[in-house]
Amino acid sequence: MPVDLHPRLLRGFVATAETLHFGQAAARLHVAQQALSRDVRSLERLLGRPLFTRTTRSVTLTSAGERLLPQARRLLALQEEMLAPPLGQAVLVDLNSAVSGEDLTPDRILAAARAAAPGVELLARYHGGLAAGARELLAGRLDVSFGWFSGLPVALRERLGQRPVRLERLALLLPQGHPLADRTAIRLAELAGHPVDVCAGNPATTEWTEFGEQLLAAHGLAAAAPALAPVGAAETARYLAQRGHPMLTTLGGPELPGVVTRALVDPVPLTLVSLVHRAGPLSPGVELLAECAAELGAHEGWLVPPAACWLTAQDELLLAARP
Repeated sequence: MPVDLHPRLLRGFVATAETLHFGQAAARLHVAQQALSRDVRSLERLLGRPLFTRTTRSVTLTSAGERLLPQARRLLALQEEMLAPPLGQAVLVDLNSAVSGEDLTPDRILAAARAAAPGVELLARYHGGLAAGARELLAGRLDVSFGWFSGLPVALRERLGQRPVRLERLALLLPQGHPLADRTAIRLAELAGHPVDVCAGNPATTEWTEFGEQLLAAHGLAAAAPALAPVGAAETARYLAQRGHPMLTTLGGPELPGVVTRALVDPVPLTLVSLVHRAGPLSPGVELLAECAAELGAHEGWLVPPAACWLTAQDELLLAARP
């Protein structure tokens, strides 16, 4: 007798397998943790074998779970392909953040494009990580992503196009009890003895980890040990409170409960955010986003570095090469 396998069960399994944390997976899917646990148990009963080994301290995949993961990803990708709007009707934009923020660069570009051309369908997603977004671009499941282009592997960069849009200032997220939380801004030299979390270990944001490690190494500072990255505002706040390390971020993000944001100075570190797309001619929707990014940048000086700043060598080359 045929057995119906609901895609929701596979989505819950994949999110849990990628985070190895039921709370983080539930936050990613915007569902209650109890509902996610119930779906995973339903999938295990349906398949007749355990997919995870659970203890009070950890969650790991069983051998059956490891075999299922690539199959589940393929099935979900096929479903997305079947349900995707016809090419040319919609543009899928990855804002590379687990949450939205009115001052974040991708959010502002998207808002400007929607205002300029209300008839163009621009669909946003909030997954986070240019490394993950680049793979989705090449698979044809995404049209635009944002982030530090130079941090992608050369094999990916060669198959993608990019347009620099903004030099973003770096900041730290700190739990309110951190010794540096009372500063109005934090000098890079003050981070000596305070390891900085650069989201090491998160496969979706490897480019951000690479950037953070370059920044810290250039100033003789240390990175915190890798850990599973949180998803969503509430989980990020909880993660910071538990770990206690400052987390590298950019200015303009939303406020988090029990967390303060402090700009980094002396020098001011900057990261070059690019609009990233598949190589070749741009579709009208992607061209619209690029034009709005250029207009915002020209009006607000997005690509003009301030005095006494720090840039990676890669970013300096990209800035010098732009028309």
